[in-house]
Amino acid sequence: MRKADIANEIFKQVGISKNEAADIVELVLNLLKSVLQKGESVKIAGFGNFVVRSKGARKGRNPRTGEEIGITPRRVVTFRPSQVFKKYVNS
Repeated sequence: MRKADIANEIFKQVGISKNEAADIVELVLNLLKSVLQKGESVKIAGFGNFVVRSKGARKGRNPRTGEEIGITPRRVVTFRPSQVFKKYVNS
């Protein structure tokens, strides 16, 4: 499912214009991105948690040549689904 599909579903179910629905989807996603960029978590009840984790520097290996390379520290976003969401998906 793409952003356009989500906006189309909002258009069908809520009855607002397609442009307004697309704007709402864009607004929500930009809000999520900005909160995660600050390093804060996003918790959506009944859906799950988006958490920013820091990963330290480490040594990696090029699988083709076997040469060791340094992997720089970075932040990654992880998603942990709620129990309600897990039950819904597995039913």
